Amino acid sequence: MFHLLTLPFRLFFGLLFGILFLPFTILFLPFMILKVALKLVIRLVVGLAVLPFVLLAVVAGIVLAVLAVAAVVAVPLIPVLLVAFCIWAIVRVATRPALI
Repeated sequence: MFHLLTLPFRLFFGLLFGILFLPFTILFLPFMILKVALKLVIRLVVGLAVLPFVLLAVVAGIVLAVLAVAAVVAVPLIPVLLVAFCIWAIVRVATRPALI
């Protein structure tokens, strides 16, 4: 409610100071554009310098995730593999070698 009450004053003073500061704004506009462009260039250079490290971290994360998924799948199969190995070993010891 207070904003609606003070709206005419804010509009008047905003327009007044906007018109008064317009020449200064036009004077400093190239410097503000240069500041924004310089900031953009610095961000671009830093981004390009950091990009290889980020890509290495992403690749390392993907490799670790694949290894974790493989471990999650393989660990429950260890008892089955142990039983299969025991059966293979017993069969290998129990059979006689073939005569050539």
